[in-house]
Amino acid sequence: MSGGHDHAHGHHGAEGNRRRLAVVLALTASVLVVQVVGALLSGSLALLADAAHAGTDAAGLFIALVAATLALRPPTAQRTWGYRRAEVLGATLQAAVLLAVGVLVTVEAVGRLLEPATAEVAATPVLVFGGIGVAANALGIWVLIRGGARDGNVNMRAALLEVMNDALGSVMVLVAAVVIAVTGWQQADAVASLLIAALIVPRTLKLLRETVAVLLESTPPGLDLDDVRRHLLALPHVLEVHDLHASQITSGLPVLTAHVVVEDRCFFDGHAPQVLDQLQACLAEHFPVSVEHSTFQLEMVAHTGHELAAHS
Repeated sequence: MSGGHDHAHGHHGAEGNRRRLAVVLALTASVLVVQVVGALLSGSLALLADAAHAGTDAAGLFIALVAATLALRPPTAQRTWGYRRAEVLGATLQAAVLLAVGVLVTVEAVGRLLEPATAEVAATPVLVFGGIGVAANALGIWVLIRGGARDGNVNMRAALLEVMNDALGSVMVLVAAVVIAVTGWQQADAVASLLIAALIVPRTLKLLRETVAVLLESTPPGLDLDDVRRHLLALPHVLEVHDLHASQITSGLPVLTAHVVVEDRCFFDGHAPQVLDQLQACLAEHFPVSVEHSTFQLEMVAHTGHELAAHS
């Protein structure tokens, strides 16, 4: 017996996410082209590195866009949740790419500090083209935040992290260009790169832990299954709760299943549907994480001994 609610899982919100991702991808691709041109004109390795960074972000945003598009596809008999988990897969891939970029930036920056570059950088073109990059990234951040990306699914948050990461890179390039223009200290570029990496890696690790937890079907954060069990056992006619499992299909879509032993008379006096309603209401209303999609197997006392394996 399962929850009797038919939930629309945000089709319109997903369509809006897809449109916003398409806009931000176009902006990031434009930044990539502008920065490559600027690097060739100025001879700035920092600007070229930031262009490569923008290219990585564009690839990540493309992954996010594909995932958001797949998430719009309806469920089928073969894929009963549709492609909702594509969002998590996309976010995991984005986080992995970002982590790799952070590590490579760190290694390269340390190498530059140990062996300072001797090539002169034309600071003015770097300021101009870097400024264009900052403006485009700021617009992309505004588009995503206006669409609720900060509190949205992991795919949208990963996309926001991509754009913020690129914006920070552009800002650091500008700062390094100013320092080089004013003081002539070429190592400012390497210091800026290390600061970018210090901002990238911790946030990326946090996102990666969250997405991997979903893929491993871990219990949703904030949902205490021991507390859930206590609440369910406190309901009238409930004698035992076992095979209690909770996970997430994607961020914001927790699910829970359980075997619930109830008094035998519930199956004969009409109480079973009432017990089911109470179980559903308990999960949807009593916990920090509202679980609206729940499936319960109601059992008579004698049935527990017939199961192949009973879990806690």
